[in-house]
Amino acid sequence: MEHQNKIDLWRAEEAAAHIHGWDFSHIADRYEEEDDIPWSYREEILSRLTPNMRILDIDTGGGEFLLSLGHPHENTAATESFPPNVSLCKSELLPLGIDFREGSGDHIPFDDRTFDMVINRHGDFDPQEIHRVLKPGGLFITQQVGAQNDRELVELLLGDLPLPFPDQYLSVASQTFQKAGFEILAEREHYGTIRFFDVGALVWFARIIEWEFPGFSVDACLPRLLAAEEMLNLQGELSGRTHRFLLVAKKK
Repeated sequence: MEHQNKIDLWRAEEAAAHIHGWDFSHIADRYEEEDDIPWSYREEILSRLTPNMRILDIDTGGGEFLLSLGHPHENTAATESFPPNVSLCKSELLPLGIDFREGSGDHIPFDDRTFDMVINRHGDFDPQEIHRVLKPGGLFITQQVGAQNDRELVELLLGDLPLPFPDQYLSVASQTFQKAGFEILAEREHYGTIRFFDVGALVWFARIIEWEFPGFSVDACLPRLLAAEEMLNLQGELSGRTHRFLLVAKKK
């Protein structure tokens, strides 16, 4: 009966796994991550941003981080391609006067040499496209999720799967941007820790981050979930590594 109650709770978490913008508040008290990154993505941006600069946020989610920068709306633009977030951005950003357009990192729907700064947190990017839309001397600032992110948790639930983004390493990104006509101003890479304090939170997370956990479902992974529950009872948490890197590049 106890196992069945757990399974019912996990299935409820699976059914609740929907997200608007990039909001993880549903599991806020049941997991921890990104509390040990040795840089501040926000400060990397704000230390270089002035009010007169035109800024673009690629893959803005629901625009939450972009709005938190407090940049003048008339000098602010954003793109997003995930349909639920596109709708959210249209209702939240457009009325503010922010130039929001549906688009992805490999096809930026803006003219050449439009922006002084392009930012991108955990989204897709194409160095050639970023080079195209930046003015000469313009900056690209990104924090990215690396190839090794959450691998221990993926293996816990699904076994040894191929990396979904095998080129997501700082060294690869840095070389690619240099070849595209950028000067690298700053680059840092970090392996941190992610912790879950109940299996239900991990179920919700795995359904949201479906590109890292392909094919995951409670029913398909039930034996592994039950083993994870036993591990959590012994250890008090389920942990893995996060993988992040920061790149700041200037268009030559």
